[in-house]
Amino acid sequence: MRFGLLGPPVLFHDAREGGRGGGRDEAREGGRDEAREGGRGEARVIASPKSRALLAVLLLDAGRVVSVESLKDALWGGTPPVSAQASLHNHITRLRRLLDDPGRLRTVPSGYVLRIDEGELDVHVFDAHVAEARAAHTGRDWQRVVRECAGALALWRGAPLAGLPPEVGGYAFAQRLREARLLLLEWRYDAELALGGPRLRELVPELAALTVEYPLREVYHRQLMLALHRTGRQAEALAVHRELRTRLVGRLGIEPGPGVREAHVEVLRGAAGERGATGSGDADDSSGGKDPRGANGSGDSGRPDPSPAQLPPPPSHFIGRTAVRDALHRMFTAPEPHPTAVISGMAGVGKSALALHVAHQLAERFPDGQLHLDLHGATPGMTPLTPAQALTTLLRDLGTEPCRIPERPEAAAALLRSLLAPTRTLLVLDDAASAAQVRPLLPGGAGCGVIVTSRSPLAALGGAARFPLAPLSGEESAELLRRASGREGLDGTDAARLLVELTGRLPLALRVVAARLAARRALTPDALAGQLAAADVRLHHLEYDDLSVRRSLAVAHDALAVSEREADRDAARTLVRIGALDLPAYGAPLLARLAGTSERRNEAALDRLLDVALLEETTHGRYAPHDLVRDFARERAGERDAATIADTALHWYAAVAERLLAAIVEPGPDRDDRRRPTPGQPGGHAAHVGTVAPFADAEEAFAWGDRELENVVALAVRYADDASGQRAGLVSTLVRLIFPYAHRRGRVAEMEVLGQAGLRVAGRLGDAVAEAYALVDLAGLHFLTGRQNDALALNDRALAIWRRLDHPSWIRRCLNNRGLLLDGLGRHTEAGEALERSLEYARRLDDPYGEAVTHSHLGNLVEHTDPRAAIERHRRSLALGDAIGAVLVRHSAHCNIGYAHLRLGQPAAALPHFEESLRILGGHGDWHGESQTRLGLVRALRLLGHDGRAARECAELLRRAEARADHYTGGLARHQHGLLLRERGHIGEAREEWSSALAALEGTDEQAVVAELRELLACPV
Repeated sequence: MRFGLLGPPVLFHDAREGGRGGGRDEAREGGRDEAREGGRGEARVIASPKSRALLAVLLLDAGRVVSVESLKDALWGGTPPVSAQASLHNHITRLRRLLDDPGRLRTVPSGYVLRIDEGELDVHVFDAHVAEARAAHTGRDWQRVVRECAGALALWRGAPLAGLPPEVGGYAFAQRLREARLLLLEWRYDAELALGGPRLRELVPELAALTVEYPLREVYHRQLMLALHRTGRQAEALAVHRELRTRLVGRLGIEPGPGVREAHVEVLRGAAGERGATGSGDADDSSGGKDPRGANGSGDSGRPDPSPAQLPPPPSHFIGRTAVRDALHRMFTAPEPHPTAVISGMAGVGKSALALHVAHQLAERFPDGQLHLDLHGATPGMTPLTPAQALTTLLRDLGTEPCRIPERPEAAAALLRSLLAPTRTLLVLDDAASAAQVRPLLPGGAGCGVIVTSRSPLAALGGAARFPLAPLSGEESAELLRRASGREGLDGTDAARLLVELTGRLPLALRVVAARLAARRALTPDALAGQLAAADVRLHHLEYDDLSVRRSLAVAHDALAVSEREADRDAARTLVRIGALDLPAYGAPLLARLAGTSERRNEAALDRLLDVALLEETTHGRYAPHDLVRDFARERAGERDAATIADTALHWYAAVAERLLAAIVEPGPDRDDRRRPTPGQPGGHAAHVGTVAPFADAEEAFAWGDRELENVVALAVRYADDASGQRAGLVSTLVRLIFPYAHRRGRVAEMEVLGQAGLRVAGRLGDAVAEAYALVDLAGLHFLTGRQNDALALNDRALAIWRRLDHPSWIRRCLNNRGLLLDGLGRHTEAGEALERSLEYARRLDDPYGEAVTHSHLGNLVEHTDPRAAIERHRRSLALGDAIGAVLVRHSAHCNIGYAHLRLGQPAAALPHFEESLRILGGHGDWHGESQTRLGLVRALRLLGHDGRAARECAELLRRAEARADHYTGGLARHQHGLLLRERGHIGEAREEWSSALAALEGTDEQAVVAELRELLACPV
């Protein structure tokens, strides 16, 4: 079977198929859709418009999956009816009946695939003829040109995709085929003019019709002039020239091109008589078979102009980019090559080097020449070329006389496409500023290739394949540094690794460093690394001769700063604010607050920064500059900017942290007390709270904390010792508000930094309340990491301050913490006394949440002697938690009941409580509670003999602990994992786990587990 797209979509049945699947009347929507079958091997025209559209869409992507949604769009134009799915299925069924093999049209999970074998689609046969005709025309094999052109043109049945609705798409596809047909006609007439003979007379009416249909296509007028002239009709040939010139000058203001001018000269000189063409139409071609247009299509049969070969030398020491190079090669060497590639990335990332490297490797595939044009989109001291300037340059490079270049850019672009259409030329358009600058320069023919480099991905440039570049890998950077500097001893040295890190693996910066090392042999890599290590002068040392990282970055920033567009100016200011604050990463809400604009307006500014590669979107909605862009932005920000921006950021973070606290901590004294200002807190941040929307739920709040904690820690460290008391007070507020989140998430490393910062600030400000908060928070950190003696000491210091300040709710919490810690240290009598006093405070304060927590801890205390009494205590806690809707109380109660059952030797009874505890906890993010529950779950599963699930749960616990740098919990998990391995007979692996567990737990107060580990390791195998 064969298929046709060179006209209305049709099916061709071979004679041997006997018209299978056709000739029947079938039910159609809105009437009858008949398939009319011609004779043997003739076309089967599909009458139904929707069936034709369906076939066309499948043929356009033959061999590839076409989604159901794409088919619906094609058939119903984006507004499918309710019955679209069933209707589409019916159309598919009917189309299968028309095929020789219904299995050709397969249903796959996401859509449908139509199988087309080699030579079955007329477009593929047509393209093969076009390729052969092009090669024959280039080699001036005129007989072969005629044969191949005739074979291709015989397939033409009218306009491709004729009669189909625009929703089918394929406009570019049809346009390419129409242009290819016109080229075939040109080549065929070139060949017939070169071959001469009786056929010349038959050319005249055909060419005359084409000149009427295409009044501005000069090549047909040139060919008509030559056909008329060589058949003795000189006056008519001159009249064709006169009419064409009048039309071009009148409409476009341009003179005919060199091909027409040369033909005009031939007519005027009476060349036909010189060749012996006396009107009989059997003249020989005196050019000896040469292309009648000459090498550049001008009709000059003399010495041809050389093909352009403008590529600058390939870059020296080209390193890496293997995957991108391979992809570019595949793109330009495929049977149906993609015509345009865009290589994008930040300043100095190596876009031009890659483009030239690939262009030189591809040069042989473009025998008609290689053009190179620097568009100066980001050249220091230069304005980007306008499209008109770029078109003029390219046309002159192709041999067009300046006086013949149209003034109107549209006409110049059309002339450029006409000149390039019959050629296989490679264009390298370097340093493009925008898609609008590039679009008029693109050729229309399928034989040309274009490589564009730009800081922008040029997303508005339709049909282009995009190749964004990142900095080199560490290994590639070191290799480039070694080869470009000539310093062989750099391999594997600490200095080389440091230089790679300080240059951000940016090729431009690496080449500057390499040039400095090559020029100054006495300059050691260590010394240069020391110079670069100072961030405030790093860019100064990344300049050498005409290489400068700072200048390359300044071009983009300065162009934004002086732009007439508001979004550009906002983008320039945003970059300065990023430099002033200098955080690891930025979210759009923070940047909008820093810029003082709406989030929508700020998004436009961020889009511009991304577009000119001054910012990277690391994940959706999170932005970070390259390290060298960060240095540049910091340079552009003054000290006054930095101070103002820091205050704005601290106020905003404190305001959002207050919303975070409200979302994750249950209502009651714990939440209310932390939100209350301390004596050392400056005013101001509270005014920002009203402008910050509350979080929808705890999950959203935790997600914000996960994104922003790194920034909060950076600000706390930077400004905890700030001379400004107001800024230090903001740090104190921020630490107090964010700490419950960090504790719930188990972020032990960050808790240490935040707690110490809070303690330092409180001491400097003489703020006793803030000091007590910091002591309590650090005590919580030590409890999480198994250092209960240290936690007790800090808690007791805080308790003394709260008693001095007569703060009952905090006295209650510190007494509760004291009882919990003393119980863990085995001091049960003291623990009971502290917990009973805490319970009295809770009842006096009417604090049911505090009462429930204390009951839970009292249950843990009595578990040592009476696990059943402990269960009753925990059930009382659970009842209180249910009554007030306290998720953490309910979760903790089930976890503690599970441990009590384990102590009773009842793992089967314990298991559902651990599972319920995890279910209740859900996304509330209490790491301590989660880790203890998961440990209990592993123990219960192990005791029940469910080793497989126990191992999986243990691995998950270990993964989560390692993600938080929680070595204490990791050690407890490894202890359990070792027991599981021993029960499976893997004694060696078990001992390795126990050794790791012991190393993690030594120095903690988990003495019972430490003693057990030592005993396990002391036992002989």
